[in-house]
Formats: sequence, C-alpha cells, structure tokens
Amino acid sequence: MLSFVPEPEQRIWRLMTRGRLQLVRERMRLQSQLEALLEEARIKLSSVISDLLGASGRRILEALGEGETDPVKLAELGDGRLKCSKEELADALAGVPEKAHLQILKLHLERLRVLDEQINALSQMSATALHKHQDAVVRVAGIPGFGAESAQQLIAEVGVEAEAFPSAGEFASWVGACPGSNVSAEQNHSSRCPKGNRYVRRILTEAAHAAVKKKGSHFQNLFHRFLPKLGYKGAICVVVHRLARLVWKILHQAIHYIEQAQETNPSARKRRAQKLLRKLRQLGFSVTMTEIVSTPLLQP
Repeated sequence: MLSFVPEPEQRIWRLMTRGRLQLVRERMRLQSQLEALLEEARIKLSSVISDLLGASGRRILEALGEGETDPVKLAELGDGRLKCSKEELADALAGVPEKAHLQILKLHLERLRVLDEQINALSQMSATALHKHQDAVVRVAGIPGFGAESAQQLIAEVGVEAEAFPSAGEFASWVGACPGSNVSAEQNHSSRCPKGNRYVRRILTEAAHAAVKKKGSHFQNLFHRFLPKLGYKGAICVVVHRLARLVWKILHQAIHYIEQAQETNPSARKRRAQKLLRKLRQLGFSVTMTEIVSTPLLQP
C-alpha cells in the first residue's frame, strides 16, 4: 500500500496530534537548553534531581529566575521525597550564576509555561474530537507500552478501525515494520525494514521500548528470545512488528488485549491501570476498570 489519504475529519485529528508532537519536541529542546544554562552557571541540579522539570525542580528554577541564589534557601524548596539529602541538594545549587544567567532562565521558564498550556490545550482538543471513539482509544491504550496520548496519536494516523488496511501484514508493511528481503543468489543480503509512515513507526518504536521493560510480560519475553540472535536493535524491531500487527487486530476487530504471560509484579500492573484510568478521565473520557482473566492473548 503506497499511500493512504484519510477522510477530512481524520485529517483534523492529525493536525491536532502532530501539532502536539511538535510542541512536545520543542519542550524537550527547551529542557536541554535549561540544563546547558545551569551547567554554564555551575549549578548541578540535574545530578541530584531525576526530573529537572518536576515539582521540586520547577519550584527551585522559579526561585532562581526571581533572583534567589542562596543554595540553602533553594534547597528548602525541594520535596522531602527526593532521594538526595538537603545538604546534597544545597551543594549542587552552590553555583556562580550571573545576572544574565538568571534573566535568560526566567525567559526560558516563561516559554515553558506557554508550551505546557498549548500542549494541554491540544491534548484536550484531540480528546474532545475523539470522544465518540473513546472505546477504541481505551483499547489501544491498554496495550503494553501505550498510553492515552499515544493511543490518540495512533488512531489519528490510521483511523478508528484501520479499515484502509485489509490485513495486519499490509498495515505492518505500510508502517515500515516488516523485515526487508534483498535476496540474491538465494541469500538475503539485507533484512533492513523499508521506509514507512514515520509518525506511526515512532509511536510503535516508543511503545516497544516501554513494553520490553514490563517485567514478566509477553513482549519482554519476546524481546529476550530474539536478543541473543538479533541484538538490541533487531529485537526491538521484532517487538515493533508484533505491536503493529496487534494494533491492527485490536482496531479492526474491536477486541481487547489480555496479557497471557505471567507477570512478576501484579501490584505494578494494577498501578499502571489506575494511572491510565486517571489520565483518560483527565482528558474527558468516561471509563471504568474491570478485571479480565483469560488464557488467550486476545479475545472479543
């Protein structure tokens, strides 16, 4: 399948989700600029706080932007749940920021607030547009590695039922998730995946990286089975291909994903389900959580 031109309504969904993606990328670049600015001022905040733009990091950065440079006072703004001590945090904040550093920091934080507002606005717009298809969003979001935003992005790209693709194989080929076949003299000289839809492939690749980290899951087992033979990148490609076929089946046949592997941490699974439930409700979806126990991987 060489091309896929969606209906006008779906093109509007794409505008929203792709616009949000661009803003998220800008936010990531801005975070890198913030870290470089702090390094220039000899402030090592990223070395003691895992999330620079988390609640504690934002409070400290806001105070710095307003001109507070006392490391002890800044350290008091850190949350008690941080893994570092107040002394370690104060030591990391004992830099030599110039006035220009603080002024640029304040400008970066103002831009960050604008980006966060715009990202949230586009998230709400896409959630509203897809509200009538919330069942499809919930089903895709239930796949390991996916979340509410990635489910919306994928449906905006391929449609609610993926009806443009007659089979899972054709869908995987369109995405660019099928292994290549450069056969000459009965030898395959290259199994490199062909080019496909870069937006959907990015979503599936990110989902694959997240899915293989879920202990005891089907996709982690699949990843470790192919890792010795294909290496890390090749094993991830296998997971991406399986996810592509699974997504098509879930959308095309309106079925749910059910984990068949024996997960080692049921409490972690429950926490993920609750987190996903909260996120979907924040976006305006009305969903409930029901425990499903079954041996097959998929069921209607």
